[in-house]
Amino acid sequence: MGQWHDTRIRVRYEETDQMGVVYYAKFLTWFEVGRVALLRDIGFGYSEWVKKDLEFPVVQAHADYKSSARFDDEVLVKTRIASIGNTSIRFENEIYRIPEMTLLATGHTVHVLTNAHGKKVPFSQELKSMLTSS
Repeated sequence: MGQWHDTRIRVRYEETDQMGVVYYAKFLTWFEVGRVALLRDIGFGYSEWVKKDLEFPVVQAHADYKSSARFDDEVLVKTRIASIGNTSIRFENEIYRIPEMTLLATGHTVHVLTNAHGKKVPFSQELKSMLTSS
């Protein structure tokens, strides 16, 4: 659906485990970093969601691990909007070690749009248009 958005990250020491590789849960954090950057760059960062009394909780997260990364590696997080339903949105991610572009992980997150009280609300046509133009 949407175009890929790129975010570069340098692996920090605290993101590695006792074996010296990036701890698996950090990939989900990187999915979030990519998602936040994508939304900010299309003009609808999280502060805009809050101003409209909207929240965006994760209801599903999935990752498939392909290869490892280590301290000080540079990684590329690719993020795109895969689909938008009535009240949900799905983001897809791919993470690569650069410059060789070794695929490290793929995955997705699904979010439900809610009001400030946690009740599901539908995406407005205006918001769908803004998100699909990315």
